[in-house]
Amino acid sequence: MSSQSVKTKKQDAEKHSIITSKSMSSRETKMSVQNPSVHRMASKRRVTLKACGNSLERMPPEIILRILSYLDARSVFCISFVNKLFHELSNINSIWYQFYIREHAKKKKANQEDHMIRDLGLVGVKERPEGYWRKTFFTEIASLNVNKWRKKLQHIDPYSGLPRHTEEVLRSLCITWEITVTDGSGRRSTFEQSHASFSSTAVFVFWGAVSWPSFNQLTSLELCGVSRVPLHCPAPYRPAWKSVMSKIKLQGEHSELCVADKIVKMLYVGQGVTLGFWQDQCGIAFVIVNLHNHRLVERSLHASISPCAASEVSALFDDVDPEYGLHGYSAYIELHNTARVVMSDRFSQLFCRRDQISDGYLPLELISENNRSLNTHLVGDVSLPWRTEALHGTIKDCCMINLTLWDEAKQPFWCVSAPVVMTKANQDTVSYDYDGEGFSILYQDSEGRVEMRLKQMEFKEQYFLVNLMIYISVAKVNKHFGRDY
Repeated sequence: MSSQSVKTKKQDAEKHSIITSKSMSSRETKMSVQNPSVHRMASKRRVTLKACGNSLERMPPEIILRILSYLDARSVFCISFVNKLFHELSNINSIWYQFYIREHAKKKKANQEDHMIRDLGLVGVKERPEGYWRKTFFTEIASLNVNKWRKKLQHIDPYSGLPRHTEEVLRSLCITWEITVTDGSGRRSTFEQSHASFSSTAVFVFWGAVSWPSFNQLTSLELCGVSRVPLHCPAPYRPAWKSVMSKIKLQGEHSELCVADKIVKMLYVGQGVTLGFWQDQCGIAFVIVNLHNHRLVERSLHASISPCAASEVSALFDDVDPEYGLHGYSAYIELHNTARVVMSDRFSQLFCRRDQISDGYLPLELISENNRSLNTHLVGDVSLPWRTEALHGTIKDCCMINLTLWDEAKQPFWCVSAPVVMTKANQDTVSYDYDGEGFSILYQDSEGRVEMRLKQMEFKEQYFLVNLMIYISVAKVNKHFGRDY
């Protein structure tokens, strides 16, 4: 071959490489303008692709992105856990923007902001930070699911006075609860619930299959409601929102010892949270949390999904009734052992005269010892079962009390769900109807207290509730009704 022909072929090859580089440069420029995030990923991977033997890894990101556009939201979300490349590609705004538009189209009406976003087109998508439309899409489907079940909560149980479908809605919205504890050094540890038990008025949530830090090192406990997006993938991997429901300081004098058996002892730390400890050490064995059903769904949801209304609603002002706020109360009370109802009853037309107010409390009499016809029978023993991943047992003379007190307008006024202890009464009155011992159950917080007096049938081992009083804080009544008692 002559030197002239070799020189001509070399020049043709150089021209071809120059044309190829120019065309590649024009495509890269166009790609950088249309999708800068994909362009950045392609630039980073260009050096490593030559050494990679995996054909999928050698595929350009824009081709993979094209393939991902044919998948549904669940598949794209699951692919993000494969590796770093798919995690970056599955968070591209353009993919999730399309998912958001399709999901939002299910609504009958679209607001003005959504029309503006559609008018912006790709420019509006690019201007959003990475991951914005992914988060917006998940918030959208979570909100649609909440609105779907909100009507269910409007059906009220005429006996308990609370929404009758609370358990169904909580399960449908994939709501669970988590506990986060903080030690003295600021280290936080989060634990998911083991299981939950439902009643008509409350939810009992248990943590018993975890290894807890030493109680002496803990300073605070935080309870959160967790709502997960209804995607068809394993629950731990679903996107979730957390709503802080309560924060409790653990090291303080407010803690109260409830009751104990041979293996564990219980410590009530307030706001429905009870800690179980091993008798021979300071280690936590289990945690039980009482959650009253009043507005439980709203309290467990994050504000971005379901904006929560004010927790306290004042009564309408009334300047005609001189004893406004002293009458028209109704109450539903329930004793529960987290497995079954021990006692439940509803009381109406409760009232208090002005001259009966004393020591900062307004007394309401539900059951009187002078009226035996209202005495209520307790079904079974008063006991509380507990369980860990290795052991289980039952604590005698302990159960849960669920109380709902309504005002004259049938609005929940005072809601209680907490553990209580049954103790022997200090003074026994002579009774010709019951020949057994007398017992009492007491619950008290800053808003009021509940006093229950029971009699035991000596031979049948049955309990009868012979006296029940509710004392409401006068400060709470004055604040709610705008009075000055």
